[in-house]
Amino acid sequence: MLEVYAVEVKYDMDKKLFEKALTYIPETKQDKIKRFLRYEDSVRSLIAEILIRKIVILKLKIKNDEIFFETGEYGKPYLKGVDDFHFNISHSGKWVVCAISDRPVGVDVEKIKHLDIKIADRFFSKKEIDDLYRLEESERLQYFFDLWTLKESYIKADGRGLYIPLSSISFKKENDKIVFNTQNDLNKCFFKRYRIDNFYKLAVCSLASGFPDNIQMDEGKILLSDFLDWVKSEV
Repeated sequence: MLEVYAVEVKYDMDKKLFEKALTYIPETKQDKIKRFLRYEDSVRSLIAEILIRKIVILKLKIKNDEIFFETGEYGKPYLKGVDDFHFNISHSGKWVVCAISDRPVGVDVEKIKHLDIKIADRFFSKKEIDDLYRLEESERLQYFFDLWTLKESYIKADGRGLYIPLSSISFKKENDKIVFNTQNDLNKCFFKRYRIDNFYKLAVCSLASGFPDNIQMDEGKILLSDFLDWVKSEV
């Protein structure tokens, strides 16, 4: 079982809808969301929480008030009491994405933005740096984010995050094929990139090779409205 979900977030959301959905998540999460200085960050964080709750409700038939998340040693969240359900969430810009599986999984979405490509010298392997600078200058930014999202998906699937040096993982994109090398313990994993938006990159890392062909798409306001209907029907 491997599924990938994406929710498009629109920030003209009715604040009453936002505030109502907020009351159906734990107070600790509510407080964290309310502390964001930017409304956009609060919305993305709420959408991420509601998205995984929706998936748990539909897939595992667990009621919302019986869903409890905890974090592992390195901070990766997991669903308490369910050993064969793994998930990972990422958000950037207007997208919130989630991958679920019965084995560890990682996902990363990034908005493509202009940056100093030399940052690759700090985080990429020598082979990746060579491949990057071998490209035409106009192609480097796209390739940078291809590599970055693949790396992030890997360290998130591993569960140790940035405790793993990004330079210890090496990728090469050859047309539609992804060549992966590492000396880390987690070396038998699979990757897939999805096209979600012309201005974003999305990559998934899985311990199993059976990737879905498509992402299950939703829109933020619809997600919150549907979620409220579901939790009200549970009473």
